[in-house]
Amino acid sequence: MVSAKTNGAYVPTIYREFVRDYPAVANAYEAFASAVHDAGPLDERTRRLVKFAAAVGAGSEGAVRSHARKALAAGISRQEIEHVILLAAPNVGLPTSIAALGWAREVFGS
Repeated sequence: MVSAKTNGAYVPTIYREFVRDYPAVANAYEAFASAVHDAGPLDERTRRLVKFAAAVGAGSEGAVRSHARKALAAGISRQEIEHVILLAAPNVGLPTSIAALGWAREVFGS
């Protein structure tokens, strides 16, 4: 069940509503995400950094915030997270990177 995976971490209201309203879809998505996370040889730290970089590249505010929180929980430093954002800038553009920097810094302040 998806809600059991929150472990007291911040979960946006809209996601909680999605889980409540569409539990079968939410559980299927979580199972898929978990299978993908564990499918290859990358260690936990590297997987967290890759997922964070993908969120930055997608320009997804919710994903950047979520993966920033998860990266911090995995022991990745604020400086390392910000370096990922800077590394993305030449590929995704400065405006996208600046937006991601703002979202990540809001997570750092929480």
